[in-house]
Amino acid sequence: MKNNANELGAKAQIDFHCFDPECDGIVKFNLADVARDDFQAVCPKCHHSYALDARLRDKLSRMLELVIAIRRAEDILGDSNVSVNVAGGEVKIPYALLLTRLNTLITLEAGDRKVDFHLWIEPSSPDTFR
Repeated sequence: MKNNANELGAKAQIDFHCFDPECDGIVKFNLADVARDDFQAVCPKCHHSYALDARLRDKLSRMLELVIAIRRAEDILGDSNVSVNVAGGEVKIPYALLLTRLNTLITLEAGDRKVDFHLWIEPSSPDTFR
């Protein structure tokens, strides 16, 4: 993958709960770092390290590409709405509002379990989606 971290122009952090049932740590890392060959994520509490297999790294790399594509489309998304049909008609929710107010979560297989990865993205500027 080319240097997508520079294309993003912000930090995209991803996290998941440590797999150790005795630990309540949250393992955090920068999504752009997944592309590095020597990438490992480490739990800050129990120091368990996680090496991601090629398939999982590929999915997370493609997630980064999706985030970059959304960044490139900010000017279009600012004019887009999601429409919800309700009893009285239709409610339009600005797409940008959904991106800034909803948590992004991707559930992927890691070994023999499904893991919820939470994605946190810094706004590109204070005026993003205004």
